[in-house]
Amino acid sequence: MKKYKVVVYAICKNEEKFVNRWLDSMGEADLIVVTDTGSTDKTVEKLRNRHAEVYVEQIKPWRFDVARNKSLAHVPMDADICVCTDLDEVFYPGWRQKLEKAWDDEPGSKIGYYRFNHIISADGTPTVWFTNSKVHTRKNFSWRHPIHEWVYYTGVGTPKGIHIDGMVLNHHPDHTKSRESYLELLELALEEDPDSPRMLYCLGSELIRFDMLERAIEVLKRYLELPDAISAEEKGTVMRQIAKSYEHLNKIEDAREWYSRAISTASHLREGYISYALLLRDLEEWSLICTLVEEALKLDEPPSGYVNLGFAWDHTVYELGAIAFYHTGEYKRALELSKSALKRKPNDLKLIEFHKIIEKSSAMVTH
Repeated sequence: MKKYKVVVYAICKNEEKFVNRWLDSMGEADLIVVTDTGSTDKTVEKLRNRHAEVYVEQIKPWRFDVARNKSLAHVPMDADICVCTDLDEVFYPGWRQKLEKAWDDEPGSKIGYYRFNHIISADGTPTVWFTNSKVHTRKNFSWRHPIHEWVYYTGVGTPKGIHIDGMVLNHHPDHTKSRESYLELLELALEEDPDSPRMLYCLGSELIRFDMLERAIEVLKRYLELPDAISAEEKGTVMRQIAKSYEHLNKIEDAREWYSRAISTASHLREGYISYALLLRDLEEWSLICTLVEEALKLDEPPSGYVNLGFAWDHTVYELGAIAFYHTGEYKRALELSKSALKRKPNDLKLIEFHKIIEKSSAMVTH
């Protein structure tokens, strides 16, 4: 296998508590280059003590893309593969070998795709994960957008990408950090690029986070009107966000309409079926929930190319199905689904008790 020069690069500010864990994870690289943007704690000192190459840059006014590009500029031009991470992220060990193997198998690759576990529960189970692509060759790449920045290929033609099997990056964010500037930067991003699908999507999601639901619906509907080719997965996800916003606004008929649209647009994603079923549980529409659960269970594998939400692949769909089939009197199917729910969450007292109720009802019918 060919030997590549692999360089990890990152930006940071006041992240001394993450330094050792991050460096332990990134240590498989040949070089670690960090651009500090104004730490007042011991981040820089700790990084340098462990032999990271550190540069200090002031970014005013603040923009993530400017910071990332300054960081990339500090990566030596003889680097073969650049890996951009943040200090609150950790690779599974052995990532470098998997990266080099993928690059060896596909000569001429310029972008690497890998699994990114964006949100991880307290027990270590990923609840939101997707394919990320912040691995690239050194030349002809540049970061764009003041926030939710992305690295774009600036060379000629379409860059060749390769999936890096087994390369997994986990995100362990600092939830004490403020997001107050995010909305302002997203509005700026849309001023600069009014028809950017990425920025409309990100702004809509951020508005939901801040409970600005009417504005979120407006922005997300604008996203759906874009003439650019947008994948069915993205459209379905946005439609679910619109539906969820209407649900929180107690506009139930609108929510139902948009959940139905999400399902018809991206029928290969479990999330639409289960989100709609969760709404219908409160409305006690058991028969329709049964239908939605069965359709969701026909999809037995998460898609590899888009965002996956943990609730679509944990006990939730089985629990919903057990409840719905129990209420429609189909105890045999309810029992099957209840058993499947318990396999995935064996210590849940509520599930255990409900399973006993279903068993009792099933036994009474049998006899």
